[in-house]
Amino acid sequence: MHDDRGSRRVPLKLPVHVRWKASTGRRKQAEGRTANLSGNGLFITIPARLRPGTHVTFSVQLPAEVTKVPTELICQGQVVRQRRSGSVRGIAAIIDDYELRPKRVLTH
Repeated sequence: MHDDRGSRRVPLKLPVHVRWKASTGRRKQAEGRTANLSGNGLFITIPARLRPGTHVTFSVQLPAEVTKVPTELICQGQVVRQRRSGSVRGIAAIIDDYELRPKRVLTH
């Protein structure tokens, strides 16, 4: 498989929620953190193993200091590789589609 990293990667450590369907058909999810982000993909540290080719949905919480309002980046993508270095596990995923969505803030 050709690994095309043509887009510039920006090192960002942001909370991310990942959802996917296991090979058994069961829906799974995990919390992680982005390590870097580019225009067409991202690397996520996550305590789960996902095979290349796995379709994923992930939502990244963008900092309000940058976006001015709480905003979520919702993406559909596909795992292109996984990495395990010591106790750190992670996946690289390409972004097939995305949406920026204002995040609701609950007030009491």
